[in-house]
Amino acid sequence: MDGRASQFRLDNPVPAFRFTATLIDSFGVAVERLVTPTSPATWFELNGFGPRPVNSPKATWCARELREVIHRIGTATATDGESDPADVDRLNEFSVAGAGHLTLEHGRATWCLSSRSWVDSLFGVIADDAVRVLGGESRTRVRACARPECRGLYVDNTSRAGTRRGCSMNYCGNRQKKQNLRASTR
Repeated sequence: MDGRASQFRLDNPVPAFRFTATLIDSFGVAVERLVTPTSPATWFELNGFGPRPVNSPKATWCARELREVIHRIGTATATDGESDPADVDRLNEFSVAGAGHLTLEHGRATWCLSSRSWVDSLFGVIADDAVRVLGGESRTRVRACARPECRGLYVDNTSRAGTRRGCSMNYCGNRQKKQNLRASTR
């Protein structure tokens, strides 16, 4: 496994929500994972988009903006709230600016992105995924993690009644189980 993967949470099956986890909780303190101009490139490479340069301060700023827009809309969706129209407009702008599609190469799905606007295409793919989830059939299953220090977004496709409370058993689920166990042994 690539050692760089330890700096990101890569356990969410929804790429747009996995992208929002580039700002994570570490014992109650928010930790920014898109800190350098090369951080977005690392995230995209680790998520199957290939090793291409995304290493400008502007790209890092845009990555953070896209992440926050998706998180705000996703949180509003999860809580049956109203999304800010400005956030919806911005998500749509990111989506329209991209030019990417999946191709099948050697039995694997591979992203084919416009070389002319590669960075815009990367952000467009993530924005498209967010639009698909937040505006599609999965919309009613979008949840925000119940752990206040996390609030990570996920699609609850695993519990029949849609009552799962943690974003990931590997992350928040285990933390919650340990916390419950400690509380019950006191």
